[in-house]
Amino acid sequence: MLNFVICDDNINILTKLSKMLENIFMKNNYEAEVSFASDNADKLLEYVCLNKTDVIILDINLKSSKNGIDLAEEIRKRNNNAYIIFTTGHLEFAMVAYKVKTFDYIAKPITMERLEETITRLYNDIYSQPKKFLKIDNKNTIIDESEINYIKRDGMKIVFCTDSRDYEIYSSFNKIQDTLPKNFVRCHKSYIANLDKVSNFEPVEHRFIFSNNTSCDIGPKFKNTMMEVMNNYGNIK
Repeated sequence: MLNFVICDDNINILTKLSKMLENIFMKNNYEAEVSFASDNADKLLEYVCLNKTDVIILDINLKSSKNGIDLAEEIRKRNNNAYIIFTTGHLEFAMVAYKVKTFDYIAKPITMERLEETITRLYNDIYSQPKKFLKIDNKNTIIDESEINYIKRDGMKIVFCTDSRDYEIYSSFNKIQDTLPKNFVRCHKSYIANLDKVSNFEPVEHRFIFSNNTSCDIGPKFKNTMMEVMNNYGNIK
């Protein structure tokens, strides 16, 4: 799930842009939502600092003490990975906007076709980064790999267990394992653990504990291998 946030000082534009995005998500089966929209730059900055945010759409010419570029500079101090898209009625700002690692800028008035073009390109960019995002099905469902605690096999289903929710698909466990980076390791015939999210190891119970207090088992035949792997991860006790 990608979380979009929007900031524009015009409430009508804010409402219209939110609806346009929701229509684009539905039309293209994108697993995404507008999680926050505000006409207040400070409130948006506070939200971004406290919540998972993947895409930020900012009006450059905000009628406040901060313009959109000022706001983006503040955001970049706290979140260097989110995609930033600017909207503007003043194209002379476009070149300045790129100094804050801008993905795109859209001239006002915003059309559905132009917005959809940008969102489609954004998703294509995400899909080209397999080390950051994982596409798990043919419905454009993507997961930030850093949010996955572990992956388990449950009968014919594969379950991706994250901090916020579980994602279920029908697929091959071995096929999924082949698409993952090296920090994901098979620790059980039915579990793959993200070592970057492991906070503790319980040798008696043979299980990993994750940062959200969930756990997964370590199979007997995987125990010795896990002990070797764990030596390379300082966050595991």
